[in-house]
Amino acid sequence: EFVQQLLLRGDTVEAGVRSPEGARRLEPLKQKAGNRLRIHALDVGDDASVRAFATNVCTGPVDVLINNAGVSGLWCALGDVDYADMARTFTINALGPLRVTSAMLPGLRQGALRRVAHVTSRMGSLAANTDGGAYAYRMSKAALNMAVRSMSTDLRPEGFVTVLLHPGWVQTDMGGPDATLPAPDSVRGMLR
Repeated sequence: EFVQQLLLRGDTVEAGVRSPEGARRLEPLKQKAGNRLRIHALDVGDDASVRAFATNVCTGPVDVLINNAGVSGLWCALGDVDYADMARTFTINALGPLRVTSAMLPGLRQGALRRVAHVTSRMGSLAANTDGGAYAYRMSKAALNMAVRSMSTDLRPEGFVTVLLHPGWVQTDMGGPDATLPAPDSVRGMLR
């Protein structure tokens, strides 16, 4: 949905996906957009993959980076925490955006806008956690929130604007069909 809306407003998009051959929903957009959309392999949990993505994309200026990769991890009670799953969730949700942003800095520094957005979740809020559980997801998003706070302070002197965006409970593969917000509405709000 991000790609679709960005293309509709005339932007050029460098889309990073885990499996380009599995990104079936991007192919029709690619056919319409032509050279305004390039699709790259990107596993935000793998240093080599992130470096390769950044090398391919940072051949010129990058105005905006949107870090939106995420996994939910296992939703379990305290006594049932799966630490391997928690580490994987943390690697994708918290370290991934940090890894990608760091690798993309050369292109972002050449960009006119210098904007970095990170999709977080209200579930990463300490104050809003009134029902517990979901340790992997909550902790990974809380870590992302702190990383972005530090990143914002570090990059501000260079004219960067670094933000966290809460998409709402969205009807996606992760949010499920019972979620309250259609993806187009969520993305439209985040882009605004």
